[in-house]
Amino acid sequence: MTTTLGTASAGPGEIDTGRLEVGETRDGSPFGLPVAVVNGAKSGKTLYMQAASDGDELNGVGVVQRVVPRLDPTELSGTILIVGIVNYHAFQVAEHRNPIDDTKMNRAYPGNEGGTSTERIAAATFEAASRADLILDLHQGSTSRMLDEVRVRCGKRHRLHDQCLELAKAFGCGYVLDQKGPDGQLARAAPDEGIPTVDPELGGAVGWDEESIRKGVAGVFNVLKYYNFLEEGTPLETQTRAKGFEQYGAPAGGLVTRTKDLGDRVRPGETLFEVTTPFGEPKAEVTADSKGILWRARRLPQVATGEYVCSVGTDIDEY
Repeated sequence: MTTTLGTASAGPGEIDTGRLEVGETRDGSPFGLPVAVVNGAKSGKTLYMQAASDGDELNGVGVVQRVVPRLDPTELSGTILIVGIVNYHAFQVAEHRNPIDDTKMNRAYPGNEGGTSTERIAAATFEAASRADLILDLHQGSTSRMLDEVRVRCGKRHRLHDQCLELAKAFGCGYVLDQKGPDGQLARAAPDEGIPTVDPELGGAVGWDEESIRKGVAGVFNVLKYYNFLEEGTPLETQTRAKGFEQYGAPAGGLVTRTKDLGDRVRPGETLFEVTTPFGEPKAEVTADSKGILWRARRLPQVATGEYVCSVGTDIDEY
């Protein structure tokens, strides 16, 4: 049976790429999102995967760029639907939010086909995602430095919580954030439609980071193997899970020196960072409130009063 997404159309054992038209640019030219259909030779589940929902989060694009050439549809069971770049306008200018309506894409799902630019793109991609049995929404920690992790955003009381946790474990980055996300996230909206969904947050970089991309590629193939898209099975590995976040800002302006690196364990009262003048004169010292793991940190050393510096993942366990 032929499977179509936008202008991409593939029969069993075939792969095709094309465009999913979602509107026009300011000069009236039509534009479309780059899409791919990988139609396996044998029947099976459908996986939907997308990248660059936030226009400056490019590691997911790097994952797609490397995964698709390695897929052999003649050896695949099931179908993979891919939108390689979701936030078209933001991607063009390497910005986080869609500059047409100054909106964050991953707060707009399930979208509105007659709404703003962002809502229309969200609606088109949500329609494609709704055809799937599993969803991977590839992200990164914007331009901050962050652990490679997978986020389960449906909330622990959701009927699909266990299935989303299983998908996160199958992806296998090593770290999982299990915390209910904001309204409008794809990983919140799709589970309400009965589709297990996670968003791998593949590190953080300006441009992209090869190590995070490598982990993302491995994660996609882990999922394909675990859910029987590919014959080679893969065992689940124990993941370190955080159920909460504590964010820390600068109590004074100046230059930040961190005393902990990403992945380091921290204890209450332990120093996370110091703020000094340009001459190294101490201005402030910030300590951890709770036990946890240093999860995310700003990339630039200069801060103003109250500006974000780092996040600690809390309520740590393994599953």
